[in-house]
Amino acid sequence: MDFNELIIILKRLYKEYIKKHLKKIFVALILSILVAGSTSSIAWLLDPAVKKIFVEQDRTLAWLIPLAIIFAFTAKGLSLYLARILTIRVSQEICGEIQKKVSQNILFSDIKTLDSRHSAKYISNVMFDSYQIQQLVGVGVLNLMKDSFSVVALVSLMFYQNWKLALFAILMMPLAGGLAKNLGKRVGKVVTQAGEMSGKLATLLSEIFKGSKMIRIYQKEEIEDKKANQVIDDLVEKNIKYNSVLIRATPIMETLTGIMIAGFIFFSGKLISSGELEVNNFFSFLAAMMLAYQPIRSLATLNMVAYQGGAAFKRISSIIDKKIEVQNNPNLPNLMINKCDIFYNKVNFKYDTTNEKAIKNLSLNIKGGTMTALVGHSGAGKSTIINLLPRFYDPQEGSISIDNKKINEVNLNSLRKNISLVSQDVILFDDTIRNNISYANSEASDDEVEEACRNAAAMEFIDKLPKKFDTIVGENGLRLSGGQKQRISIARAILKKSPIILLDEATSSLDAESEEIVQKAISNLTKNKTTIVIAHRLSTIHNADMVFVLKNGEVIDSGNHDFLIKNCKEYKSLYEKQLK
Repeated sequence: MDFNELIIILKRLYKEYIKKHLKKIFVALILSILVAGSTSSIAWLLDPAVKKIFVEQDRTLAWLIPLAIIFAFTAKGLSLYLARILTIRVSQEICGEIQKKVSQNILFSDIKTLDSRHSAKYISNVMFDSYQIQQLVGVGVLNLMKDSFSVVALVSLMFYQNWKLALFAILMMPLAGGLAKNLGKRVGKVVTQAGEMSGKLATLLSEIFKGSKMIRIYQKEEIEDKKANQVIDDLVEKNIKYNSVLIRATPIMETLTGIMIAGFIFFSGKLISSGELEVNNFFSFLAAMMLAYQPIRSLATLNMVAYQGGAAFKRISSIIDKKIEVQNNPNLPNLMINKCDIFYNKVNFKYDTTNEKAIKNLSLNIKGGTMTALVGHSGAGKSTIINLLPRFYDPQEGSISIDNKKINEVNLNSLRKNISLVSQDVILFDDTIRNNISYANSEASDDEVEEACRNAAAMEFIDKLPKKFDTIVGENGLRLSGGQKQRISIARAILKKSPIILLDEATSSLDAESEEIVQKAISNLTKNKTTIVIAHRLSTIHNADMVFVLKNGEVIDSGNHDFLIKNCKEYKSLYEKQLK
């Protein structure tokens, strides 16, 4: 990242986030001026302290000057405390606002965008990058104000005491500034690398958690441990490099300070011997110079804070700025369901990760209130057809209509309100059974939730649980069996009371007993509903009013079971394999 790019990024950060907090920052600015004034007054008070107390031995001032020094330190401490409180609040609020925007982007983004990036990298952006921005605003802004005013006040005092010595002291400042600019660029580069490694570590840990059983059954603990160690070692090296760059200025700054103090003492000795400088002025000047050391050093490293915060904001902006292709338009009309007829008209769709189309020139006519089964080998396009209806993805060509209304021309919320999805990969939150079911309708009464569970054949196992509906299911329902999770999912779909039901291989991973229970629950769910089901089980195919046979993304035949078993070789082959 070059300096011009950094300026553009910081301008955007100011305009979109910092500007709205200007009142608090202005108060912090006033407090920073008080800090600078009290700091310089401490150095100035050493002048009369030496002259009046030690040389002239003024008893009155021997009391007043120490009291004034106490007052100056107290004023500095209080002003600095209040200024830090304000900048901490501003930085935390900005950090929270950015985290909310990333979270909002994840929640409202289309599935296509989310599929292109590992979930753990989003977590890294929220945790690692937002912290860097918080440091830029909280530490950087305060130090810029506080230390700039302190340096101006202390240098002014130095000129007041002796302009020759002051000129000598400020000669070192451009050297520190040039050093900081060079190190700042290196910090930006290293922080970017550290951020990427942090994302890789989050990704790896996420995979280890998700694949814990698979890792153990295939005895890959040592291999995964080596992978984790490698990523952690790389991150450690990047952090060492980052912190090494941050403190790289220390030996140079210390050397410059040593040269400055040595030269100052030598030069002061000559001025005192020639009568141009008194001892009291010397001590006051020395105090001002020493007090100026910390703010000068802080300002010298401010460039580094700016680069690391700028690099982090650039990464987060790439998420926030990502265009959402499928999103709700409240100005579009609501979908009004009548017969609930669904029509796929010459639909073509291709995933970004593949070269071939998942479905090709596909046309389906699905009558409302009927069950339609999709059959075909893996990769035939069955799941894609289901995913296109609630607009998880939009087709590149063709259109999909419900009751002669194109789904991309209606309000997205109203479209999805009329669709329920039950798949083999059941998603449950680490919450109670009641809350997982009422997720479909947060206003549903307890009686409605229980009725949905009875229709989903879920009451049988819920009643046996110690806490019944208040039982915590664990992360993604790990405390429940596959059949139990599926029945919770069906109960949730029943509670939604939507006219369109999508079943994505809902019973394919269940044993015979669980499948029988779940099939009864599905019958209750799909009664008098327009249902599209990806079918693997014979029972589902027999119950379907219409079966579409798919191969390589195309419909090769359609009809009911009896018709297809006589007239479609592909269907007959699939059916016979299922019998076996």
